[in-house]
Amino acid sequence: MGLSGHYGPYSNEELVGRAIKDRRDQVVLATKFGLVSHAGGGPGVIDSSPANTRAAVEGSLKRLGTDYIDLYYQHRVDPNTPIEDTVGALAELVAEGKVRYIGLSEAGPDTIRRAHSVHPIAALQTEYSLWTRDPKAELLPLLRQLGIGFVPYSPLGHGFLTGEIKSPDQLSDDDWRKTNPRFTGENFQRNLRIVDEVKAVAAELDATPAQIALAWLLAQGNDIAPIPGTKRAARVEENIAADGIELNANQLERLNNLTPAVGERHDEGNMSVIER
Repeated sequence: MGLSGHYGPYSNEELVGRAIKDRRDQVVLATKFGLVSHAGGGPGVIDSSPANTRAAVEGSLKRLGTDYIDLYYQHRVDPNTPIEDTVGALAELVAEGKVRYIGLSEAGPDTIRRAHSVHPIAALQTEYSLWTRDPKAELLPLLRQLGIGFVPYSPLGHGFLTGEIKSPDQLSDDDWRKTNPRFTGENFQRNLRIVDEVKAVAAELDATPAQIALAWLLAQGNDIAPIPGTKRAARVEENIAADGIELNANQLERLNNLTPAVGERHDEGNMSVIER
């Protein structure tokens, strides 16, 4: 289960805490810290100082009703705290048994190397999909060199690769994708061409476009574990079935050669806090 104290804030951890009561040993819990300042800044304030990191984990443990977190991610790199200090604090939490493994999210190559030199990093979470293939050139080789697992978020392109979104008008006014450059204006129409090719491959395999997008990711290596988000049980089952889909060489080549998506993957504000 992938969570964060920032989501809600806090409510998703509280909900999952109730759901896993009396069956903690049956789940692997992953949650994040660093996008809520516990020193007065509140939600949305990046703070990975050692003191805030410790305050965050204590809060997550309480809300989740557990005494340990399997995988604890830094949500975004804090420009005001050296990564060595943050990972040093996390290493102490590992030694205390409160955290089992340490992860990073949207960290750049230099930060990953520095963090890993302090304590082994188990996983990196970064956007990676058929329309965000940036990690393939530099990040993936580095992760494999260091033995770090890769957990792609938004593997379905924020829903775009499902083929269900045919117009920005389908999005509600409060949907954050309304301001995502890939979902706006001419960019949206040009990016539909990516979905057309995904749909063509899906038709050949009697699969859904979402399953093809996930199957392509899984074909990139056994060290990749995508985390598609969903609100419906039927979609969970659909996504799981992607593991049984085998793309042939021709289909992989077509997907590998898709025209790159048009537009940045986040708005300006969010782009400023990633890949640090």
